[in-house]
Amino acid sequence: MPLAAPLAITLGDPAGIGPEVILGAWAQLRAQRRAPPAFVVGGPQLLRGLAERLGIDCPTVPIADPAEAMFASAAGLPVLAGLDGAFTPSRPSPEGASLALASLQWGTKFALSGVAAGLVTAPIAKAALAAIGWDYPGQTEFLADACGRPYRDAVMMLAGPSLRTVPLTVHVPLAEVSALISAELIVHKARIVAAGLSRDFGVLHPRLAIAALNPHAGEGGKFGDEEARLIAPAIATLQAEGIAAFGPVPGDALFTPRARTGYDAALCMYHDQALIPLKALEFDAGVNVTLGLPIIRTSPDHGTAFDIAGQGVADPGAMAAAIVMAAEMATARAHAGA
Repeated sequence: MPLAAPLAITLGDPAGIGPEVILGAWAQLRAQRRAPPAFVVGGPQLLRGLAERLGIDCPTVPIADPAEAMFASAAGLPVLAGLDGAFTPSRPSPEGASLALASLQWGTKFALSGVAAGLVTAPIAKAALAAIGWDYPGQTEFLADACGRPYRDAVMMLAGPSLRTVPLTVHVPLAEVSALISAELIVHKARIVAAGLSRDFGVLHPRLAIAALNPHAGEGGKFGDEEARLIAPAIATLQAEGIAAFGPVPGDALFTPRARTGYDAALCMYHDQALIPLKALEFDAGVNVTLGLPIIRTSPDHGTAFDIAGQGVADPGAMAAAIVMAAEMATARAHAGA
């Protein structure tokens, strides 16, 4: 089923690697004949100049309306006119942050209105945005707010060809994780993950592995009691609802090749428990997916990388994977709603 509308791709911070990996990803996907209808929200002169300077074979096509992307994609990368600016690689600025924010705001509006089939976001610089008055921890929280959903409903899933992981707690000190975990939190996020896998990934009967917090899953209480006190009751609740959840699985056993064949997503207790295996296995193909929202949102699982921006060495693989995954999710959601 072809997309009914194009994907919207945001610029991210123009001083980072976002613009160049967008160009590189599009060039790669066009060469492979895998590029879905899409457009970049702003930056036509910026992207054209960068492609010329870095020698990226990616012609850009300025468009005045997102709908034009459905046919303009055949000629090159459609870029929405009206938002633009100069930039210096590796040097974030208030002007660049303002351009990144405007691109994100407009892209979100397009996705919410259905003008765009989904949203692919390039990396932002949170400190640069905070300096111009942006008060969100990250793009995920901004999107939840824009969609009228509480932050806790926007669930981050890291996805690659061989692994999907979900951190139940994200940017918090490790010392605070135990106090933040609850059976209710595990159940709430597991429900969202199961629904998202079914609706957006076509997994009819999702299997969820629930990680332990402590070594050896607590060793019968010897190394901690969170497994028996919080995690096991949450798993029992999920199973009673018909969700195929199991665990708690010790973290050192959860990501072996054999173990990974037994589940569709692993719910992890803290940030690094989820991100270390994903980045070790899928660094150049890892995609950050936001579940639990009415819109589709993906992003490459890397940051702005200011240290290498503008040098033409950034790998566009994760951005290409994010674009393809957003298109596949949009197709799956259309099938689910048919």
